[in-house]
Amino acid sequence: MKANKPKITATGISQKLTPCLWFDNNAEEAVKFYCSVFKKTKVLQVAYYGESGMGKKGSVMTIRFQLEGQEFLALNGGPHFKFTPAVSFMIDCKTQKEVDSYWAKLSKDGHIQQCGWVADKFGLCWQVVPRRLMELIQSKDEAKADRVMAAMLKMIKLDVAGLEKAAAAEPATYAKAKKK
Repeated sequence: MKANKPKITATGISQKLTPCLWFDNNAEEAVKFYCSVFKKTKVLQVAYYGESGMGKKGSVMTIRFQLEGQEFLALNGGPHFKFTPAVSFMIDCKTQKEVDSYWAKLSKDGHIQQCGWVADKFGLCWQVVPRRLMELIQSKDEAKADRVMAAMLKMIKLDVAGLEKAAAAEPATYAKAKKK
């Protein structure tokens, strides 16, 4: 099967869907922060306000950037809208070390939440998820998947060893431990 190459349009946008992240007036700071968190990053384009618009002439209006190949648009739109946990970005982590790294960076000056969720210092929500969790909860062994899910629901930052321990537990033993 031949992969389709993304087509660059007149706007420079190369993908059909691009999340637009609305910031008060700190899009530059946010993009710099996100580019420090992820390894494969690129600022693609910066647009500035002219005479018309919500911002001061010459100030940054939008920044088009990539994180790990995913394009985003950061917009300095003013204080009208805030991020909510109803929209989040899931980070697929191969190892516990990767989970720990993203968790530490994104939670600094942010807000940690249950089940691997963190709101960064700008209020944007992320799910820092070990790939192993997805493999375990999709197990054909329903009891095993249930034990893993129950363990995950008790965690703040997700812990691969704890998930593996729940997966390996004997059902009767795990049920007793769960009641304590």
